Amino acid sequence: MNIPSYLRRLGLPEFEHAPPSAAALRDLHIAHVERVPYEVLEIWLGRPTSLDPLESAARILGGRGGYCYHLNGAFSALLTKLGYTVTRHVAGAQMRGGEPGITGNHLALTVSGLPDEANPGGAWLVDVGLGDGLHEPLPLVAGAYRQGPHTYGLRPSEVAPGGWRLEHDPGGSFLGLDFGPEPAAMSDFAAMHDHQSTSPESGFMRVAVVQRRDARGVDSLRGLVLSRLGVGADRVTLESARDYYAALADVFALPLDDVSGAEKDRLWGRLHAAHEAWLA
Repeated sequence: MNIPSYLRRLGLPEFEHAPPSAAALRDLHIAHVERVPYEVLEIWLGRPTSLDPLESAARILGGRGGYCYHLNGAFSALLTKLGYTVTRHVAGAQMRGGEPGITGNHLALTVSGLPDEANPGGAWLVDVGLGDGLHEPLPLVAGAYRQGPHTYGLRPSEVAPGGWRLEHDPGGSFLGLDFGPEPAAMSDFAAMHDHQSTSPESGFMRVAVVQRRDARGVDSLRGLVLSRLGVGADRVTLESARDYYAALADVFALPLDDVSGAEKDRLWGRLHAAHEAWLA
């Protein structure tokens, strides 16, 4: 992994030799969610991706993003290289209408050994792969936490003994997620990654989602509908390919320099067809 280039992507080149600390972890987390978007466009472009954190990191360095396996996988590898004690966990994000469970549809991270005044235990929930989720790490302490337009709840999990439950804000894209205490390997997510990226039943296959978090809200692009939650709230339908790709570049810092003109034409055709089917 090219650590200097990754940190430059985050706008934090001076962190290469900084010792691990709760404050530095917060800065790294904030920079990641603000600069590296949550996106599933590789699926819609027909480009298979792996679970390899180094491959995910290389794609991030090339100006792209990813979803939880990519973003948290790469970020956990970066943090480990910087000296942080990171644990990956098999998690389950509970969607609306679903039941809580450890389904493997999400990769969660914890970082330990970083006590501060607000969190003397030193354990943190770290997640840069939730789209409209956390803006900064949460102390792994039960309670309610306000970040921008969202209030999150954290408590012991009822479905994963010894684990934790993150309750999303009612305005969020999912209800919550649970994860157990056991360390996970990236291979533990292989079956669900294949489902998420290839199954017609996958939400990633049905809707092309792009999201970016900042301190005051969330920008979301679902299909052709661009919306803002929080400060500057708005909602608009993008009517042309030109508007769509301009929004990707301007709002989400996704110029798609790695995508050819022909690929962009095919992607727009798929997106427009899906939008028309949704309207019908």
